[in-house]
Amino acid sequence: MDFIWDVSGDPKMPGDDDFSRPVSGTNSVRQPALNAKGGLSPRGARKVQDFLHQNFTRKLTLAEMAAVCALSPSHFVRAFARTFGVPPHQYILDLRLDLAERLLADNRMTIADIAHICGFSSQSHFTTVMKKYRQVTPLQARMGKLNAKLR
Repeated sequence: MDFIWDVSGDPKMPGDDDFSRPVSGTNSVRQPALNAKGGLSPRGARKVQDFLHQNFTRKLTLAEMAAVCALSPSHFVRAFARTFGVPPHQYILDLRLDLAERLLADNRMTIADIAHICGFSSQSHFTTVMKKYRQVTPLQARMGKLNAKLR
C-alpha cells in the first residue's frame, strides 16, 4: 500500500483529501512544553517530533530517538517526558492509534493489514493496545465509523 505524506508529515491514502486530522478525541500531536525544566531544547523537541512523525510506523529504538537529539537514551527518556508529557513509547502508540483509526474507516483494508501498516507487531497486539488506550476494539471502532458514514 502506498502512502502520500502531506506537509504536516501525516500519511494520506491516495484519493483521501481530509485524511490528516485525527478522528478520535485523542490528539497525538502533542505540543511540546518548550521551557520545561530538564526537558528537550526547542530545536531538539522539533527534531525528534519530526523524526517520530516520519518513522512511527516502523520499529524504533531509544538509542535511535536519543541520537536525533544527541542525548543518552536514559537522559532522552526523562527529557522527552518532561517536554511532551508522556514517555516516547506512549507518544509513538498515540501516533499509531491515530493512523489506525483513520484507516479503519476504509473497510476494504483488513484489520491485520492496518495493524501491520501502523507498526504493530500483530493484529492481537493492535487490538490489545487499542482496547487499553481507546476503550474500543478495532472492529468496534470500524463499525462506529461505518455507522457514522451512513447517518
